[in-house]
Amino acid sequence: MKKTYVTKMPDKAGAFLLASQIISKYDGNIIRANYNKAVDLHTLFIEVSASAESHQKISEELSKCGYLFDAAESENQKILMIVLKLLDKPGSVTSVLQILKNFDVNISYISSQENGTEFQYFKMGLLIEDTRKIKNLIDEISKICEIKILDYEITDRLLDGTIFYVSFANEMRNILNLNQKETNIVLINANKIMQNLDENNKSPIKTFDYIRRFAKFVKDKKGSAFNAKLSTFPLVSAKNHKNFTLFAIEPPCGSNTYILQSEDDKQLLFVDSGFSCYLDEMQHLFFKIFSNFNQYKKINFITHADVDHVGLFPIFDEIYMNQNCMENFQLEKEGKKDFREQTPIHEPYCVLSKIISDYKLPDFEKCKIVGKKVNFLEGELLSKLGTVNFCGLSFEFFEGRGGHVKGETVIYCEELKLVFTGDIFVNIKGFSEEQKEFNSIAPFLMTGVETNAVLAKQTRDFVMKKFSGNLICPGHGATFCAAKN
Repeated sequence: MKKTYVTKMPDKAGAFLLASQIISKYDGNIIRANYNKAVDLHTLFIEVSASAESHQKISEELSKCGYLFDAAESENQKILMIVLKLLDKPGSVTSVLQILKNFDVNISYISSQENGTEFQYFKMGLLIEDTRKIKNLIDEISKICEIKILDYEITDRLLDGTIFYVSFANEMRNILNLNQKETNIVLINANKIMQNLDENNKSPIKTFDYIRRFAKFVKDKKGSAFNAKLSTFPLVSAKNHKNFTLFAIEPPCGSNTYILQSEDDKQLLFVDSGFSCYLDEMQHLFFKIFSNFNQYKKINFITHADVDHVGLFPIFDEIYMNQNCMENFQLEKEGKKDFREQTPIHEPYCVLSKIISDYKLPDFEKCKIVGKKVNFLEGELLSKLGTVNFCGLSFEFFEGRGGHVKGETVIYCEELKLVFTGDIFVNIKGFSEEQKEFNSIAPFLMTGVETNAVLAKQTRDFVMKKFSGNLICPGHGATFCAAKN
C-alpha cells in the first residue's frame, strides 16, 4: 500500500538521509519525494510503498525523531541541479544521500515519482557553499548511479517564499470545513499539482492561488448565489408527433443538466447532473419547474464519469451508463484509482475535486449498463453500444475511444433530432462570464482536460459531422443546432 508522509525536518545535511534509512529499514520504497525550500523550509513530502505493518513502524520511528526546527540559512550559495537515475527499489537513494552528507551538502529541492519502469529519476537541487567540492561530489555519485547535470537554475522556478504549505492547508480547511484527514489529502495533492507543473516546465507559482480560486468559486456559488441559466425547447417526435419539452440547466460551474419531459408521462429523463455540492440548489430549481416533482419517476443517463457530471445520483430511480463508466465507479468503491486518476497529471486535481464538491458514489443497485465494452475497429471513433427507450423514444448510446476520458458517451435520439455529447464537445463560445472564469481553472491545474488531445479533436470533429442538423447539447455551454453538411 502507498502512503504519503508530510514531514517536518531540520534544514541541515543528512535530514532526508535519516528518514530514508528509517523507511528502508522497514522495506519501504520511496516512490515520490518533493521538497521545495522556497515554499517551506522544513516540509518534505515522501510517498512510500510498503505493507501496512511497515507503515506503522515507519510512522512510529519518524515520530520519535521529533525533527527540530534547527534551520541555518546560508546566503550566497550556489545551486546545482542534478538528475539521478536510480533503481526503483528500497534504499536505492540512501547511498547518494550518504555521499551528500559526507560532503556536507544540503538539499534545497527534491522531486521524484515512480514512472512504471524499473528506474526512478530523482531531481535534486544542491546548495553548494564551496564550489571546489562539485567535481569530487559528482565523481563520487557517478560511481554508484547515472547522473545528469541540468543547465537551468532552479531558483528561477520556485514559489515565493511567503507561501507556506501549512498556512495554505489551514486556509483550505476553513474554506471547505475539512477534517484533518481531508486537509492532509488536499495538502498532498496540491503539492502533486505543483510538482506536475514544475516537471512539465510550467510555472508552479499560480498553483496554490488556483486551488484557492477553485474551492472558493464552488463554495461561493451555493445558496442564493447559484445563478443557473434555464432554457426550454419544445420538441415534437417525428415518429408519433408526441410533444416533449427539453430543459437545459447551465450552472455557474459543473456540467449542464438536461431534463426531458413528455406531455403526458410521469417520467423525467435527466442527462448528466453537475457537482454533488449543488444537490439542494438543483432540487430547489426542479420544484420550481415541476410543482409535483416528487411524483415523477426520474431516470438518469450519464455521458461520462467525471465528477462534475454525476452529482445528483441520490434523486434518481434508474441510472444508465456504459460498462466503462460502471467500472470507473467500481474502482472508486474498491479504493482504487479511477480512470482519470490513473493519468498522473490529472490525478491530484480529480482528488481535490471530489473533496471540494462533496462527491458521492452512486447506489449500484440503481445502475444499469448499456451495452458491453467493444474493441474499436481501426480508425473507428464512435462505437454503438445499445439503445434505451424512454416514453416511446429510442436513445442510442455510442462510446468514444477515450480522447476526453475512458467511457465517454454520445447519446442520440433520432426522433427528436437531439444529441448529448458530454465533454466530447464543449461550447466555449456559449459560456457565461461565470463559466468562463471557472473553466479557466481546471485546464491549468490538470495541464489540459483531455486524456489524448489529438484523439479528442478527431472525435469532436467526427461527432459534429455525423450529427449535423441536430440540436447539440454539450457538456458545458449553450445548446446549438449543428450546421448541416
